[in-house]
Amino acid sequence: MEELQFIKREQLKEKPTDPAKLGFGKIFTDYMFTMRYTQGQGWHTPRIEPYGPLAIEPANMTLHYAQSIFEGMKAYIGPRGQVRLFRPEENMKRLNLSAKRMCIPEVDGAFVLDCLKKLLVIEKDWIPTAPGTSLYIRPFIFATDNFVGVKASSTYLLCIILSPVGSYYAEGLAPVKIFVEDEYVRAVRGGTGFTKAAANYAVSMLAGEIAKHQGYSQVLWLDGVERKYVEEVGAMNIFFLFNDELATPTLDNGSILGGITRKSVIEMARHMGLKVSERRIAIDEIFDRYNKGELKEVFGSGTAAVISPVGELKWEEHIMHINAGEIGPVSQQLYDTLTGMQYGTVADPYGWTVDVD
Repeated sequence: MEELQFIKREQLKEKPTDPAKLGFGKIFTDYMFTMRYTQGQGWHTPRIEPYGPLAIEPANMTLHYAQSIFEGMKAYIGPRGQVRLFRPEENMKRLNLSAKRMCIPEVDGAFVLDCLKKLLVIEKDWIPTAPGTSLYIRPFIFATDNFVGVKASSTYLLCIILSPVGSYYAEGLAPVKIFVEDEYVRAVRGGTGFTKAAANYAVSMLAGEIAKHQGYSQVLWLDGVERKYVEEVGAMNIFFLFNDELATPTLDNGSILGGITRKSVIEMARHMGLKVSERRIAIDEIFDRYNKGELKEVFGSGTAAVISPVGELKWEEHIMHINAGEIGPVSQQLYDTLTGMQYGTVADPYGWTVDVD
């Protein structure tokens, strides 16, 4: 691989000073990482360059055929002022899993991660330090051939952009309201549901708008065949605490994204002594056990929101109020432990965190 180039900006941007006004994904740092792929040459021209517009033609294949994937990561400032990452190698593995499914050439994950670390060192002053804030990291790859015809591109662009962020939800850690979608579907067996393909998110938007019009933050998807088994929320995996069992939908069907936070929650919960089940969970079971008083907590997990407690579920005409609209003790413990490890205020017995400098 070629040596990483660094192209400096003539003038740096003004950095945000009020963490309360960060929002999510609205502000971007001075620099980004890019690397190109050419068939017969492989990945080449890695460089850190000023953040700015990308020049593409109207015939760019991604605009027409959606050959595009992405990842989501975060960087934090630790107690010694060091930059910290959380399980970044898992993101590189999943990026390549998505690439393979979408006919995109895989990348050298170790090399890309090394370049990301160098970018973070340069952009360290952009990482906010207020509680609940972080630097969101968005790697993405898209086709760059200019051709109106359905085929895999022969050229691609990998970018990594950075954004200082606050809480993903305006409610913060307050429980959110989730709408169970039983008309539209997100993914089916054999499709792209297990990847972070950009098109997966486009097909979910209509249901999300319908849910928002009814006052709900997110959609909980059912399986695409029987329309009876819960799968995932639009931006998160989902967990249900039934008495002493913490259950989450199994990934066996290939229609659910294998979240890195999901994987971490499962390992942490087992370490805490909870019985954790990865299985098919019917919406009928959830409603039945809610009526019996056996549904204690519901929460989502994901890089953006970390742990997002659910205070209300609406399925058809049924409304389920979870834990009196308050965050439950298990959700709170998982959130505190997970974020504590990410920020370096809680010991990491798993070796998941990585200090960049």
